Amino acid sequence: MRKQSLFMILIGFAAVAALLTGCAGTQTASDSNFRNPTVTLNHAEVPYYTGYWYYAKAVAPTKGDANDNGAPMQMAFIFDIKNPNDYPVMLQSLKFSVMFDDFEVNTLSSQETMWIPAGKTNQLRVPGMFDTRQTLLTLMLPGAMQLKAMGKTPWDFLEKWWKGAPDFSFPVSVTEGAATFKADGVIKVSGFKAKYP
Repeated sequence: MRKQSLFMILIGFAAVAALLTGCAGTQTASDSNFRNPTVTLNHAEVPYYTGYWYYAKAVAPTKGDANDNGAPMQMAFIFDIKNPNDYPVMLQSLKFSVMFDDFEVNTLSSQETMWIPAGKTNQLRVPGMFDTRQTLLTLMLPGAMQLKAMGKTPWDFLEKWWKGAPDFSFPVSVTEGAATFKADGVIKVSGFKAKYP
């Protein structure tokens, strides 16, 4: 009985020692030791595509109401998010602008939270919808002066982009990227940008 009690005490001490050793190696976040995670664009995809087309509201539809409509296209941006810290970090939000050639055409964001383990890399997919109507308006308003200086029309670029999107035959840029991270009450923002391909 005495040997069994002594054995149980030794096991108890070993468990406490293991717990203390594990806790001693666990680091918590602070302003002084928080290293900003890095966000890099792994690749981009076009998972939904219907070709290039546009029709004005003067064209009567087979069904429904007439309106100015353009071809939809979905793009997905896949990011690698690397946590260089010795503790887990939570991604709270991510936002960026998308440029085709040198024209800003959309702003995308993700409010999905995710934990990134210490020293590991997670992937985040951010989908975005584009259509020729919305992009036409962007080119006609903010991009008008740029188009005029180039001697081009919005239609020149719309056709180029929609026909070339499946092969990424023009540069697609991620700009003004900002990802917000949190750990143990410390909040930091990492900036990022990229070009694909």
